[in-house]
Amino acid sequence: MTCASLESAMLRWVHAPNKGMRRIAILMFNDCSLQGAGVVAEVFQAANELASSGPSGCSYDVCFLSADGGMVTSSSALRVWTDGLDARHYSGFDALYVAGGKGAIAAARDERLIAWLRRVRHNTGMIRPIAEGRALLDAAYLPDASGTYALRDESAKTSRQSEQGADAGDRLESMRSALGMIKRDLGAAAARTVAERLLADSCSNLAPLLSEDGALTPGDKVRAAARWLQENCQQSISIADAAQFAAMSERNFLRRFKMEMGITPSSFLLHERLAVTCSLLTESELPVDKIARRTGMGNGDRLAKVFRKRMRISPTEFRIQSRRMVGQ
Repeated sequence: MTCASLESAMLRWVHAPNKGMRRIAILMFNDCSLQGAGVVAEVFQAANELASSGPSGCSYDVCFLSADGGMVTSSSALRVWTDGLDARHYSGFDALYVAGGKGAIAAARDERLIAWLRRVRHNTGMIRPIAEGRALLDAAYLPDASGTYALRDESAKTSRQSEQGADAGDRLESMRSALGMIKRDLGAAAARTVAERLLADSCSNLAPLLSEDGALTPGDKVRAAARWLQENCQQSISIADAAQFAAMSERNFLRRFKMEMGITPSSFLLHERLAVTCSLLTESELPVDKIARRTGMGNGDRLAKVFRKRMRISPTEFRIQSRRMVGQ
């Protein structure tokens, strides 16, 4: 998932109607990672889009907060507008995510912020740290003997012991908790659809949560892998990567993919890359060699060979002809 898509999710979040609305807050700090905070926002945004086309009245109101409000600059230099903390939030949230970054570590000494966290905790169903956000929660709440934060909803406790480790583990736990809420509100099928759309390399790890019977079917995994190939076709990825994403051996993945999709994974990936290439040739002035690099096709010479084999024409000739047709 790219930083651009995460930034887009943060800028596109939708305020939900009051009926069946779940209040989600993401507390952010300077230098926090969008890989942590942004993916949570994108999960709930995707759920809102899915719910809007169905009969469910449940939706998610996501707000971004910071100690003083205003712009927060992430570790990737992307800036996100946030609201400040005030008494309006004392009614609490259905879920509160505390992002990391150097700012979160420094905030562990901010008595005003700690007082706010302690106040909203009593009316908040679930609290999750992301990376360094754990340090702030440790300062605000006294974990009990089992290492859990005391919450109003005992079934939604956050275990520090299970979340020791790398940022990737924190992101996985954040996604898992968000999808768990979506599964509860909209059903397992909706949660699975959201995961397949957005959660690339974590999807297989979330299978027990997303499936009705505890495991994704081979067809589910193949379709999710096909979507992953489509969304990442411009990156330097391989069929082995797709097989790993689907949690299958490469041999089994090749067989199941051909069975489900009617085409080999390599042909599918090439088809998607050529589609992007054709679009760039028609709509941009980029040189062929640069387009080849941008679309995962290697270089201009390789792209020319593939084009002549598949299209019976060179990339430059295709550009001329396609623009001529557009101009007619």
